[in-house]
Amino acid sequence: MSDKKNRKEQHNEELNDVTANLEENGQEQAEADEQSDLSTETENTDSAAIELAEMKDKYIRLMAEFENFRRRTAKERIDLSKTATQDLMSNLLPVLDDMERAKQSIEGVQDVNSILEGLELVFHKLQHVVQQKGLKVIEINVGDSFDSDFHEAVTQIPAPSDDLKGKIIDVIEKGYTLNEKVIRFAKVIIGA
Repeated sequence: MSDKKNRKEQHNEELNDVTANLEENGQEQAEADEQSDLSTETENTDSAAIELAEMKDKYIRLMAEFENFRRRTAKERIDLSKTATQDLMSNLLPVLDDMERAKQSIEGVQDVNSILEGLELVFHKLQHVVQQKGLKVIEINVGDSFDSDFHEAVTQIPAPSDDLKGKIIDVIEKGYTLNEKVIRFAKVIIGA
């Protein structure tokens, strides 16, 4: 029995040694895992901080680019309006010159027909210049239907006939479009 007892004790001691070794290895492994987790967290924190700094830098650069774009666009818009006016005025200068010549020639001429011919030529020249720039007259005839997109009713009068009720009877002032956009509505009288 003592042999059995010795073996049992020896077996218990070996079991205790193995258990102790396992516990030591487990603690060492846990400490290593904990250090690994800490280093991983530190690395994650460092990489997140670097990524955040990069994103902030990109954001600041993007905002600066947008601000520059906004300023440049505003400046270009102002320059465009100045040059558009300059272009129109340059095209109107010959008409202005013709008007001055017509005014001078009217003072010494007795023939009304020659004055009318000169003014007609100047008028056609002016019409040509403004048509080139996109200005068009809104065409209106008596009896056309009233369209609030192009017409402005100044007043209503009794219609001379039943077919003119609610229709345009007279045009007081012509309307104009500039590049298909109404810049002045035609002033009309409507039949009631």
